[in-house]
Amino acid sequence: MAQPWRRRLTVVAGAALVLVLLAAAAVVGVRWWQDRHRTDLERAVAYAPTGTVRFSWTDWSAVRSELRSEVDEDSSPEEVESFLSDGYDADLTSGSAMVESASLLQEKYGFSPADVAWELLGQSPTGSVMILGLPDDFDTDELGDTFASLGYDQPDDDTGVWSGGEELLARIGADGTLSPQFQYLAIDADRHLLLASDSAPYLRGAVGGLEDDHGTEGLRDVAAAIGDPLSAAVYDGGFACKSLAMAQADEDDQSTAEQLVTAAGGVDPLAGFALAAEPDGELLVALSFENDDQARHNADTRARLAAGPAPGQGGDFADRFDLGKVAADGRVVTMRLTPVEGSAVLSDLSNGPVLFATC
Repeated sequence: MAQPWRRRLTVVAGAALVLVLLAAAAVVGVRWWQDRHRTDLERAVAYAPTGTVRFSWTDWSAVRSELRSEVDEDSSPEEVESFLSDGYDADLTSGSAMVESASLLQEKYGFSPADVAWELLGQSPTGSVMILGLPDDFDTDELGDTFASLGYDQPDDDTGVWSGGEELLARIGADGTLSPQFQYLAIDADRHLLLASDSAPYLRGAVGGLEDDHGTEGLRDVAAAIGDPLSAAVYDGGFACKSLAMAQADEDDQSTAEQLVTAAGGVDPLAGFALAAEPDGELLVALSFENDDQARHNADTRARLAAGPAPGQGGDFADRFDLGKVAADGRVVTMRLTPVEGSAVLSDLSNGPVLFATC
């Protein structure tokens, strides 16, 4: 006959196990709910490795729809190049790492801008990774067979890295251009992802970290604020302050910028920055800050800067875009821009110096 104290221990242990299982189920449930309510861009930013500071986003499915293109997996390389030319003219493809390699990708690799769903290029001080969202009906087994036929060394498991290297890319790309980004490849069939990098160790780390939720609070704020853009540049605060700061301008422009910032009322450092091309032809800027008060203050001061001169770039911002609604919502400021005809605002303002995005 079991002793009473043993029965009590059994009950306590059972109750503890139930609590652990409930807690685990709650975590899984929260992650499932969060993932269901994220955009593709938000999910992609979360996939990128820890330390990623610059994200270049292209929603290829939406770009094809925007340009009314009928390219697909069966299109010729020439048809894909024509589509990309239209995308360049519309300033929707400047952030892509696939453009220069598109013809060879279409002809030999089994994927290209003609059929992938979306692309995110994530860059950090230690490496870069391109993450492609594949359509749900994409045959990843066939994709692996294609990589093997091209000469990539097959990994030991389904989530390992296909190893190519410089010499293999030189042979594959003998009749065209192939970016070093495609030296090493990985397939995540469950998530319908293809990852590529010029570094095998960096790619292994990226694949191993897909389960984690990466990105700073400032990055998550601006990624959520821009919704479902056709293309976008998204930076963490430190990179934005460095790459868009007026320190890149010459001394005269820096002096002019300092006077303009002071006259506008001053600015606070950015926690995150995003510039997005929207389906309606407009652009949306999102700037995140440490707190709500800073956001409200910067909504006013940066609106004044965005409506004035553009030292470091030349002329006025009005030569490039008409400034629309500027609003603060919590820690995030959004600014709507309507491009002046013929101006490439996305590719222009995603490189510094940009006065209204300075720190």
